[in-house]
Amino acid sequence: MRAAYYEQLDQINDDLVEMTRLVGSAMNRATQALLDADLPLAEAVIDFDAKVDTLASDVEERCFELVALQQPVATDLRVVIGALRIASSLERMGDLAEHVAKQARMRFPKVAVPQELRATFAEMGSLAEVIVAKTGSVIATKDVALCVDIAEHDERMDRLHRELFTIVLSQTWKHGVEEAIDVTLLSRYYERYADHAVSVSKRVVTIVTGEPYVAVSLEDQAGA
Repeated sequence: MRAAYYEQLDQINDDLVEMTRLVGSAMNRATQALLDADLPLAEAVIDFDAKVDTLASDVEERCFELVALQQPVATDLRVVIGALRIASSLERMGDLAEHVAKQARMRFPKVAVPQELRATFAEMGSLAEVIVAKTGSVIATKDVALCVDIAEHDERMDRLHRELFTIVLSQTWKHGVEEAIDVTLLSRYYERYADHAVSVSKRVVTIVTGEPYVAVSLEDQAGA
């Protein structure tokens, strides 16, 4: 009976790793659709989000069943509750990739970001790809040392977000209000995507150690 129980926990963990792969692919393709004004690709990302939602709902249902039927305690309870919250964060990451794709679709046939900001959004897309890959590794291996890397990538994403916000508010902004809104919204989607990945990594640390995780940034280390 307990062997079957732990098999279920392992399967849930495997499904969470699969979710990171799905939402990583979604954001990668959404970024391509955004930068290339690729309408079919944007539509594919939007349609694909239903698969992420279905898997998240399935994980949540099985977690509730385990709580009801197995009444886990201590570490096992942390695993189940952590999985519930991780699934929610990953589902939200899928939604954010969908938002990027919807923005690309809304502005088609135009590219939704000005030419001079394409490199910045390409970098944000690359950062998102690295962050979600490491998030999957954290879930799969429980190697909490990777959480430091995720936090540092998140800091870089935050800096890019702030830079874009400063650009659209500057007096040298040569585009209109609509373009400024597009850039601000899109930047926020990438920034929140990274934030959810950090939340997932913190959940894994709590599962492994029983203690909340507090990341130490490069700036903190330098000032220590």
